[in-house]
Amino acid sequence: MLLIKNGRLIDPKSNFDRQVDILIEDDKIVEISASIDRKDAEIIDATGYVVAPGLVDIHVHFREPGQTHKEDIHTGALAAAAGGVTTVVMMANTNPIISTVEVLEEVLASAAKEKISIYTNASVTTNFDGQNLTDFKGLLAAGAVSFSDDGIPLESSKVLKEALELARDNNTFIALHEEDPALNGVLGFNETIAKEHFHFCGATGVAEYSMIARDVMIAYDSKAHVHIQHLSKAESVKVVEFAQAIGTHVTAEVAPQHFSKTEDLLLTAGADAKMNPPLRLESDRQAVIEGLKSGVISIIATDHAPHHREEKTVDKIWEAPSGMTGLETSLSLGLTHLVAPGHLSLIEFLAKMTSNPASLYQFDAGYVAENGPADLVIFSDKEKRRITEHFASKASNSPFVGEELFGKVKYTIAKGQVVYQDDA
Repeated sequence: MLLIKNGRLIDPKSNFDRQVDILIEDDKIVEISASIDRKDAEIIDATGYVVAPGLVDIHVHFREPGQTHKEDIHTGALAAAAGGVTTVVMMANTNPIISTVEVLEEVLASAAKEKISIYTNASVTTNFDGQNLTDFKGLLAAGAVSFSDDGIPLESSKVLKEALELARDNNTFIALHEEDPALNGVLGFNETIAKEHFHFCGATGVAEYSMIARDVMIAYDSKAHVHIQHLSKAESVKVVEFAQAIGTHVTAEVAPQHFSKTEDLLLTAGADAKMNPPLRLESDRQAVIEGLKSGVISIIATDHAPHHREEKTVDKIWEAPSGMTGLETSLSLGLTHLVAPGHLSLIEFLAKMTSNPASLYQFDAGYVAENGPADLVIFSDKEKRRITEHFASKASNSPFVGEELFGKVKYTIAKGQVVYQDDA
């Protein structure tokens, strides 16, 4: 048995915020009460700390199979635990791509060995070819939780319509990486800084929000659920807001980097700040924060994209791969850039990282209740930490290295086991 004493339990699903004790037996919470005394239990003193549902991150890249020099499922799970994350959804852009039941089963067999809960998407099209739809029914039966060609946009409106109809008929949804390649230049650089500092055409805003506009209207017509991944532009928020207002079943996520920083970070953090979609303008940063406040954006997801150090330290920044490691900084970035300035209350912020993403997938996760899953994060919300290159992930490609942020994870508990403990 495990007994958590004197923690401030915040559960967004039930709107609970009070100091309590929590008793865990095996992988379940068996009692939540003002005071619990059990001599036979291991005790965690959570005095002064927040106890919340384990975070749920629905957008991670664990690079297995095929790119395990960057990350693998085991080190990805360790990174998640260090960040307070107990449930993740992996993307399908592995090598080979998760387009078949055989590859899916291989990935899920590896994931089952880990202490946190690991789910995965399958691809929408076979090997991301943009044309041939995968076997949705067979992949769902084998354990896929949704479908995405993340990293590659679905350029064909005909293919998207067919995919959305197939998803609707199979009671699932499509998660979309939104950009029109014909309207883009060099990825990873917002168009403004690309033109003014690097003197080339970068990733344009219209490439993102025009594709979102097309796709939400196809979803509207198809009566299907579409999920917009890592939106980054002010206009994108408005397009999603409009689509929701007319009854489209559309949900949206934002990555912590896009509510935290702007394109200027490229000038100080270099290739570690190169990501797709790129960091945008301050007006875009404020707009996604407003989207989070209004509820248009219901989910925060990291787009955890680890890369090997040598890949990010090339002489020409535009040749470096896009992406940053994100699992171990997401909680702190939210506390620093959303909660501390007063944009969101702590319980509102946590909802975007727990109950909302769990609800999207209907996971038994993201809440704290008696007889519920013993997945918890215990953290200090006011304590500051300096981000260093020492990550549990194989990768350290974070543009936030060196920054001082609020929030320090003290314990992560998954399925009733302590899977991370701060030793500092």
